[in-house]
Amino acid sequence: GTGILSSQPEENPHWWNANMVFIPYCSSDVWSGASSKSEKNEYAFMGALIIQEVIKELVGKGLGTAKVLLLAGSSAGGTGVLLNVDRVAEQLEEMGYPGIQVRGLADSGWFLDNKQYRRTDCIDTITCAPTEAIRRGIRYWNGIVPERCKLQFKEGEEWNCFFGYKIYPTLRCPVFVVQWLFDEAQLTVDNVHLTGQPVQEGQWLYIQNLGRELRNTLKDVTASFAPACLAHEIITRNHWTDIQVKGTSLPRALHCWDRSLHESNKNGKAPLKGCPIHLIDSCPWPHCNPSCPTIRDQFTGQEMNVIQFLMHMGFDVQKMAQQQGLEPSKLLGMLSSGN
Repeated sequence: GTGILSSQPEENPHWWNANMVFIPYCSSDVWSGASSKSEKNEYAFMGALIIQEVIKELVGKGLGTAKVLLLAGSSAGGTGVLLNVDRVAEQLEEMGYPGIQVRGLADSGWFLDNKQYRRTDCIDTITCAPTEAIRRGIRYWNGIVPERCKLQFKEGEEWNCFFGYKIYPTLRCPVFVVQWLFDEAQLTVDNVHLTGQPVQEGQWLYIQNLGRELRNTLKDVTASFAPACLAHEIITRNHWTDIQVKGTSLPRALHCWDRSLHESNKNGKAPLKGCPIHLIDSCPWPHCNPSCPTIRDQFTGQEMNVIQFLMHMGFDVQKMAQQQGLEPSKLLGMLSSGN
């Protein structure tokens, strides 16, 4: 694999020699479903059961002697981690393995149930507002949400537990949240389509506001990594070591998190100095962080540099720089360092 699934120390400095199990996402139910095929239902949705069965099978293959189990996933898999991490811990306890520390790593699965940029009728997953899609989905999949989250909401409102900022406070297991501040999948469901045409001012303001809202929902998340980039998914990409927030890369932040959990198990000491685990960009627009992944025009597939991208987004770098009496590159440097 690549990124966190790589067995090369250069590409995966902290976990290259871990035992890894990859579960392909074939259940289409955000890993929540528990409905078998029947007369009434021509499809089976069994994401929640698949995870349970895999855990059962792995216990006999060495998982039983593990100290730590890290449940990780990207996109729907990231949301799946939030929905399943406590259930996996409970399952292992019930099976007689209370000593295994279960943790979660949720990448690009922290969605907002915000107001769409343009409201559209719910005819498919792309046009459907996030809340409506989940509301319908949970009934269709017979979706299971964790008990502690379920208790926070009244009957019929369990869909709330699919949204990171609502389920996170109810979780017992430690979870590290990785989330682009300008997630492409979030923008798609919010009906902001960045193809071909320069962005209109309304969209530009909407995008900036999305970053602010997302940043807000992460402020009480102990362990997080949120770069101000326009992208989707990162932990299995081979460039995952290149992205930095405030000078710290994601593998480094995960290593710090691992150490902090190890230390706190021992003696509840203060956080480790120079080893940050709460990393959120403060600069206000997409790609104001110079380490963001390369941007491609979704229409032409061509690579764009930051200045081209910001201009495509309707932001006039040259004009702004002129007004400030700066070189455009100097302005970009300042923006990216968050000044």
